[in-house]
Amino acid sequence: MSSEATVRVEGRVLKLTNLDKVLYPGFGFTKGEVIDYYTRISGVLLPHLKDRPVTLKRYPNGVDGKWFFEKNAPEHRPEWVRTMRLESPGSSKGNETVNYVMVDELATLVWLANLAALELHVPQWTVGPRGGKRDPDLLVFDLDPGAPATVVECCRVAELVRTVLDDDGVDAWAKTSGNKGMQVYAYAPAKDTSEYAKEVAQRLAKEHPKLVVATMAKAARTGKVFIDWSQNNPAKTTVAPYSLRARERPTVSTPVTWDEVEDCEVVEDLVFTADEVLERVDSAGDLFGS
Repeated sequence: MSSEATVRVEGRVLKLTNLDKVLYPGFGFTKGEVIDYYTRISGVLLPHLKDRPVTLKRYPNGVDGKWFFEKNAPEHRPEWVRTMRLESPGSSKGNETVNYVMVDELATLVWLANLAALELHVPQWTVGPRGGKRDPDLLVFDLDPGAPATVVECCRVAELVRTVLDDDGVDAWAKTSGNKGMQVYAYAPAKDTSEYAKEVAQRLAKEHPKLVVATMAKAARTGKVFIDWSQNNPAKTTVAPYSLRARERPTVSTPVTWDEVEDCEVVEDLVFTADEVLERVDSAGDLFGS
């Protein structure tokens, strides 16, 4: 593969660089393969990014190198990349506003992949055409295992969360984080999503104290699963479905069925790489939100 290429993506012209640069050294996965993955997964990924300001996690020197979060759209971007300037209260950099990238077309996704934006993170709310923040449309429970707990224990907690939501008449679905844990999602109920998620987490921690914890303190998490209800704070983001993760292998935050959750007995049962996710989508379509 040539290290550079000029391509036309749905009418947009992009110059791709360093295509043979290995971004996942332990797996030999190159930037060209990252771009290929995001291109091929775009049909199911783009709908989950639509109207959501994207926070980028960039790894210009690969997953073993220095990385950085990027909220503001890079200044040297193509003129056709759509951005949205939004208020950013409590910004760690003291910015009152952030000019976010809005990923609503394949060309933008390819451009970001060329920047080694391996991970894409989004909030649980969308923006309107004039930049108005809408109320949250999604509810998320981020399940984070404290060693020696793993995604296997997360699956047991996910089942508990699902039961509570089902009792409340709320359908839920799950995805792996692509890292250690997983997330359970639902369409936002009428009540305050953050407060509702907190109530569910605290209830389960009380009912299952040997398995579940609902507090931030890391010391309390050993061998348990932390239900991070705070991900519903409008200022926070969660890794998008189908996003790559910056692990040793090019793992993906992968939507899974409840049968897969229930059947999970070892970590590898719910670890999926880019190639495996493409095969899953080819055979089963988009499982996220279904």
